[in-house]
Parts: sequence; structure tokens; C-alpha cells
Amino acid sequence: MFIIEISECTDLKVLMISTEYPPMHGGVGRYCKKLVDSLRSEGMQVFVVCNEAGNGDYSGISPNNQNNSKVLLEIVNEVEPDVVHVQYEHGLYGIHLDPINPRKTRTNIESFYKECTVPIVTTFHSAYTFTQWMRLVVPLNNRIFGRLGTFLRMGYDYWTHLLNYNSFNSLNKQKIGSNKAGIVFSKYLANIIPGSTLIYHGAQPSISPPMDRKEARKMFLLPEKANIALAVGFMTATKGWDIIGKMKIPEGWKVVINTSQNHYGREKLKGKFENEGVINLNRGFLSDEDLSLLFYCADALILPYKVTSGSGVMYDGLAHGLPFISSKLEFFKEFSDMKLGIMVNRNPVEFSNSLLKLKKNYKQYKDAVVELRKHLLWREVAKKHFLLYNSIIDYASSPLIGKISR
Repeated sequence: MFIIEISECTDLKVLMISTEYPPMHGGVGRYCKKLVDSLRSEGMQVFVVCNEAGNGDYSGISPNNQNNSKVLLEIVNEVEPDVVHVQYEHGLYGIHLDPINPRKTRTNIESFYKECTVPIVTTFHSAYTFTQWMRLVVPLNNRIFGRLGTFLRMGYDYWTHLLNYNSFNSLNKQKIGSNKAGIVFSKYLANIIPGSTLIYHGAQPSISPPMDRKEARKMFLLPEKANIALAVGFMTATKGWDIIGKMKIPEGWKVVINTSQNHYGREKLKGKFENEGVINLNRGFLSDEDLSLLFYCADALILPYKVTSGSGVMYDGLAHGLPFISSKLEFFKEFSDMKLGIMVNRNPVEFSNSLLKLKKNYKQYKDAVVELRKHLLWREVAKKHFLLYNSIIDYASSPLIGKISR
């Protein structure tokens, strides 16, 4: 077995780019912060570029900034990193879908990729099959023109999504090649983005050893003896939580939900669930410690998503020993095949029945989850990143833009 010594990492300088970064609310930012902390713990020098609302080392990038590439190139010149690592969620850098010419589809950092001569690693947070891509179109109420405006906007969005599916995917594929590498969280994403490297999303409890379930439930005023299926995260249309409101929750079970909104979120959805089997905590975005406590309250996760490229919630649940019940989506298949959870058709009856099936075979799923979660430890994830960084760094030539002195 190949073991990486921490001392090998100490000379590596990484520039991490993520528009979203804590204290901003968002899954990409939360993931990035955990990764940065783990890389630093392994001895690497990591400098973070993010939005002004985040606590990074540098700022100046946003979805609305047409000059993101210029800002990043200047920071690269200043930092002189060995490798640049981009957390790539298209919308966080300003995605422009052209309604006429799909060859013009871009984000506000595409020219950075073309001009930067430092090796670049990209973590891809989104890629979709055609069906899921079209499901991303959701109605946003038009305050000025009312129903007609909403209808026209929906028509425009459907057309631009239909026209730009291939160009959207090409933005991902263009970021792998000479001097460039990609990271994905699942085999599903690896198939859509050929040449990428699979490194599972890191996840481990923020509170360890585990808190006693009885005590954890007291802190959230949750029933002591019920089985609890947990739904947590940003309440957007693609999360599919409408299914939860329609479920007939089996006797002995409760579905607990906690909703929040990310920094750039525009969707405003109904937060009420007229279902006596559902407990809505309404606590908003939770700290890492509180989120970990909430996971300790649960027996399983419920993920009735309409669309997903990946699920940080699923990984966090696995890290806390929780199997899942999910919609039949390509991302979840890999993990369902590993007996970590159950996939079902996205309808309330099947989700209700799956709670009973899970309870009947709970030990089988629990054992598989416990076996996998050791591979999600952040230290292991950091070491795999180090190996990938080293594989694309060319020490024989200067990695910097402009003049270099070493």
C-alpha cells in the first residue's frame, strides 16, 4: 500500500477558487471549506478566492462579475501557486445560455481557463442527462406581468435549455486535457465527463464520538421512540419535497424536515406540510455542529429529488451511519447498488412503502453504510487530492503567468 507522508505535502501551494464560501450559505461553499481545512491539515499551503461575502484570502468574484477571469489571473500572478483548483458550479460564475447560438454559451471564467498556464484541477459539481437538464426549468413568478410573464419566461427557459444541452456539457469537457484535470463525486458524473477522476465527496461528523440519540432528540424536541427519516437542505423545486407532503407516513415513523435558502437562491416555495407524520423544524441553515446533531437524531435520509448531480446531504448522512431512500436518479444508482439505500419511483406510495422495507432489512443497509464511510474521511480525501495535484504539476517548466522567479 502506498502511504503519503505529511512532510511530502508541505511545499505544495494551492489556489482554491470557489465563489461560494462560508459564512455564505451553500453546499459548494461548505464542501470547499472542509476540503481546504483538510488540505491545510496535511501541510499544504492553500489560498482561497471567493465572493466578498465569504471569508477567503482573496475576493472579487461573483456570478454577476464579467471580469472574473481578469480578477483570477491577477491573483494567480500574485500568489504564484503550483496548482489552481476550481470548485466549478456553473451558476456561481455566471452561466450565460445563448438563445440563438449555443456556441456562445459560457461562464464568466472561461477565458481564465484559456489564459492560465498554471495546472488547473476542476471539481465538477453539476452535469446532467438530457432528461434531468430539462427538469431544471422551474416556474419563477413574474411580479410585473403576472401569469403571462411567468408563462413567457418558462417558454424562453425551455427553449434555451433545449438548444444549449450539448454546449453546457462541452463547458465541462473542455476543462480536461493537457495541464488540466477533473474531479467528480460519482461514477454517474465520471461517465458524463470522460477523463475525470473519481474522488468521493468527503464527509465525517462534526461531533465525535456520536451523541446519544435520546439526548440529541431532546435538543430538537423530537419524539424519543419513533423511527425518523430526515430531509434537510435548501427547499428548491428540484428537491421534490412535494412528495413528502403527500406521503402516508407509516405507523412508527416520522419524517423530519429542516429547510433553508442558499446565498444566491431566488426560489420561494411553500414551506408548510399538511401532514401529521411530518415535523418541520424550521431552523434554517444549521452550523456544522447542529447539523451533525440532527443527523444523530435520524434513522435514515429521505431524498425524493427530481434532479441531482450529487448530494452532499447523502454523503453527510452516510458519514453518520444513515442509509437513504431516494428517487430513481442516475446519481443514486451507484450507491443503491452498494446496498447503502433504496431507490424508488418518485411517488408518495412508493416512498411510504420503502420506509417499511428499510426497517425490515435495516441491519443489512446499516452494515454497508458503516463499511463505506471510512472511505469518506476528509484526511483520505485530502491525500487523494495531493496525488492528483502532483500528477499534473510539471516541475520542469514555470507554472506561472508572466515572469517567474523561483
